[in-house]
Amino acid sequence: MRTAPANDADLAKGISASRELPDPVLGALWDSIVLDREIKQQLLSQAMLNFTMRPKVPRTVLPLHGVILMVGPPGTGKTSLARGLAHRTAESFKGAPFRLLEIEPHTLTSSAMGKTQRAVSELFAQSISEAAMQGPTIVLLDEVETLAVDRSKLSMDANPVDVHRATDAVLVQLDALAERHNNLLFIATSNFPQAIDSAFTSRCDLVLEIPLPDKHACELILRDCLNGLAKIYPAIGELALHRDFSACAAASVGLDGRAIRKMVANAFAASPEIAMHPERLNVTQLLAAAKAASKGRGTTEWSAAR
Repeated sequence: MRTAPANDADLAKGISASRELPDPVLGALWDSIVLDREIKQQLLSQAMLNFTMRPKVPRTVLPLHGVILMVGPPGTGKTSLARGLAHRTAESFKGAPFRLLEIEPHTLTSSAMGKTQRAVSELFAQSISEAAMQGPTIVLLDEVETLAVDRSKLSMDANPVDVHRATDAVLVQLDALAERHNNLLFIATSNFPQAIDSAFTSRCDLVLEIPLPDKHACELILRDCLNGLAKIYPAIGELALHRDFSACAAASVGLDGRAIRKMVANAFAASPEIAMHPERLNVTQLLAAAKAASKGRGTTEWSAAR
């Protein structure tokens, strides 16, 4: 496997990493995300369809653009899921060499008139197109709202003309790439779907919400965290077997997976004694940390933003 760092001279502007697929490291990411099996299956099936049906069926029959968009609250694992999806897709086509390109959209934006538009056009029309000519290519486009901003909500201040042009460039290039390369798949993510231009979402073959974990998922995430810690501090593993463990998981509902794991860290920081001797953490302290985290980080902001 070759993973290219962001400052590698052979990477074009906007591409933060390039790696060969399949990649078992990314497969571990896919397995680590606790998510309803049907959601994972739908994602994988849609990605596989992109490389099986698109080369055979005219776009006049099925107007597929080769774009999957995952939306949801921060911390739900969308980026990790996207990387894992790239691995699982490549793995499904045994023997076929795939490549994953990761895009850093913030490196493409500029306050100078026209520069963002030119950078976007060069990235899509040259770098991504050249990669697709060499073989099946998957492109991870994180925080897609940065480049495909909703033009209807732009203020007349802050250079709106250039932002319009940048979004236009993304849309034009997506259309062009869809026509030229049927072995290309974009996996986009966003924490703020309301900020994405509707013309972009209309080009998506699948828009899927990655939800916050339910109680069962919270239990799995919390147990996995505690069992991982038990490899270093064996006594912590007993917390996952405690009769009040389920109450800790229930108190975590409303938190994302990242926040659940950070909540465990907060429990260790409840006192200098526990911080010095983590193995002394008890289930009462863990439950208190879960309640405190849930109180401070509910779903109100995400729900209100949609």
